[in-house]
Amino acid sequence: MKGNGRAERALLVYVHRKRTRGPAGVVQVSEAMGELRELVRAAGAQVAGSHVQSVDSENPATLVGKGTLDLLKETVASEGANLVVFQNLLKPKQQALIEEALEVKTLDRREIILDIFAQRARSREGRMQVELAQLSFRLGRLAGGRKELSRLGGGIGTRGPGEKKLEEDRRRIRVLIRQLERELATVRRTRLLHSRRRKEVGFPSVALVGYTNAGKSTLFRRLTGADVFVSDRMFATLDPTARRFRLPGGGDAILVDTVGFIHDLPAELRRAFLATLEGIGEADLLLHVVDGSSDAYESNISSVNAVLGELSFLDMPHILAMNKRDLCLPGAVAPEGAYRISAKTGEGVQELLAAIERELWFHRTEKNGSTRPG
Repeated sequence: MKGNGRAERALLVYVHRKRTRGPAGVVQVSEAMGELRELVRAAGAQVAGSHVQSVDSENPATLVGKGTLDLLKETVASEGANLVVFQNLLKPKQQALIEEALEVKTLDRREIILDIFAQRARSREGRMQVELAQLSFRLGRLAGGRKELSRLGGGIGTRGPGEKKLEEDRRRIRVLIRQLERELATVRRTRLLHSRRRKEVGFPSVALVGYTNAGKSTLFRRLTGADVFVSDRMFATLDPTARRFRLPGGGDAILVDTVGFIHDLPAELRRAFLATLEGIGEADLLLHVVDGSSDAYESNISSVNAVLGELSFLDMPHILAMNKRDLCLPGAVAPEGAYRISAKTGEGVQELLAAIERELWFHRTEKNGSTRPG
């Protein structure tokens, strides 16, 4: 990806408090930086370097002190960076002052995620969700007094359906938000109607959920044979995709691929993100796919479960599939009841399919009082 005529090279920055150990389940600094690195890569920029700063307390004006800002400015020059990305969520005035001090475009992780969403959304609903998130975010920037609402020259943080609306006043933006919300409500009703019609013709449905880059799309492709986009980049799947697949007993079911989850999703994006997952509630079974080769798999499971709990989906029937078995060390431990598979090689997939069929039949028997065919 290019901005202002050359490839964007990003310096990644994370400022954290020395005395803050964080609650259980919060990702460690190295994991947070690893996730930020993948987000920046998914947005299309190169990572020029990183800087982690431990502080007793954040500077309210610029997050860090003048000495650190001078160091960051030197690093930007020495590494040939033309973009600085903070893991921290920056206030409008902080962002403006930091950008002025570093003399280079400065973003936080929210704007990186918004940029990725703008690149990846393909369906009408997906594009509207992105525009709604962009308008809500930029309304906050406007209310916060940020002067430079529209960045010129292209690159990360500048594109998407909301780009041309940045100069509009608060009233106009709120009108646009209300209009989008009404349109989205209509689209969602139509989607739910289609989902219910699929259930009426007798096809049970399975929704794939999981942390981003867990391998959901690879498993979706293996089970359905669909020619869907598979990538190791975050948010490769944004719009839900549904396809039919065959169960071991010969029956058919519908498999739905969904957007990957991430840790600590910013508030401005949470509403749009959760809306893409509303259709999960129509599924008969959740298939939670986990990257079993990741050292952070436990915190990834917790992050996904937290979102599912927010949507009241935690009590739905579910199966846990520990993916990337081919990349795990011999003797790797999986959570009790989990199925160890490799969507890439096919290892363990038949056992997983048999478990899916059992769960679907049990769920339908319990719900409808029917019995499994002889």
